[in-house]
Amino acid sequence: SVHPLANKKIALIMQINLGTFSAQYIEGVKEQVEKFGGTVQVFTSEGDLAKMASNLDAAINQKFDGILIDHGTKEALTQGVEKAAAQNIPVVVFDADIAVKDVTVLQQGDEEMAKLTLTKLAADAGGKANIVKIWVAGFAPMERRQVAYEQFLKENTDIKEVAAFGAATDNTALDTQAQMEAILKQYPNEGEITAVWAAWDEFAKGAVRALEQAGREDIKVYGIDMSDEDLQLIQKENSSWEATSAVDPKDIGRIQVRYLYQKLNGDSPKEKVILDPVFV
Repeated sequence: SVHPLANKKIALIMQINLGTFSAQYIEGVKEQVEKFGGTVQVFTSEGDLAKMASNLDAAINQKFDGILIDHGTKEALTQGVEKAAAQNIPVVVFDADIAVKDVTVLQQGDEEMAKLTLTKLAADAGGKANIVKIWVAGFAPMERRQVAYEQFLKENTDIKEVAAFGAATDNTALDTQAQMEAILKQYPNEGEITAVWAAWDEFAKGAVRALEQAGREDIKVYGIDMSDEDLQLIQKENSSWEATSAVDPKDIGRIQVRYLYQKLNGDSPKEKVILDPVFV
């Protein structure tokens, strides 16, 4: 039996296609669209928001049947999303704070994810810790995680941030590893750093590898997000990676596609969907 929405051309507009999280997310999108008999074209923007806006424009001009958006900012995307809506092209967004009538926006439970990992960090450290934070501004999920982080530090005054860094680059995990190695040289003694809190799994991977190379078993890592590669690192014997909280990236892709197909079917799903994380 042919799916009633078969042969739909779907565009996936990404801000950045980086690491195993993105790879698994794309797999989920493709798998679900293909199940429905459609095709996906991925437009990646290498982190360039102007390019992302023009990719969105291109997808509208090429008359795609539906558009999926992954990350980005409301400044870069609102105009394009409104243009798509005006042309009756349904749009479903993941992890960008877009507020356009009838546009469904998915996000992970970011505050919840941050809280789960920080609570575990505090419990493991007996409520007293010196932490290194790896985080980067400019992404909606990161900003939400940071809000929870600041709140947590306010409520737990014996947990102190001794260093903070982070950048989204073409080689985030490797660059993070190099920066973490530099910080370990600054704080060579046990107790100067208790734990690393990494707001993204590419950051966590870099930190874990730096600790491994330096033989620093005294420092634990708490991350956010989870991919197949991450699971292997966490399961390694004596791994410094203690815990993470995540929504399966493949599932995010699948769910986003289902909402788009609801829209193509004439349904009106809600505008804000928060996906529940699991604690690993």
